[in-house]
Amino acid sequence: MSHAPRIDAERCIDNIEFNVADIDRSKRFYAQVFGWRYTDYGPAYTEFDDGRLKGGFVADAPVRSQGGALVILYCADLEGAEQRVLAAGGEVVQPVFAFPGGRRFHFRDLDGYELAVWSDAS
Repeated sequence: MSHAPRIDAERCIDNIEFNVADIDRSKRFYAQVFGWRYTDYGPAYTEFDDGRLKGGFVADAPVRSQGGALVILYCADLEGAEQRVLAAGGEVVQPVFAFPGGRRFHFRDLDGYELAVWSDAS
């Protein structure tokens, strides 16, 4: 991680890390789907930046894609995000559905992590 915590970040999620099998493959997937940017810190760690939150891809530990917290991303164009997930090789595991306040879908990335993408109800 290359950034120092901000004072206003106290008690907020500051970083998320995914253990991945292939950093370059994960970088391509998330860049294609969400436009994330990267900073490499050696062969086993890459920091991602989605424009608001930073995290990392780690390749020095086993992938543990089941049983963790659900990471939920926001995209105004939900259907466009779903199509980008599929085009990048991801799998939609729960098609778009409505919930109070919006709509969302769930997908698995190339390492098997399940994430969700949501949008406003409009």
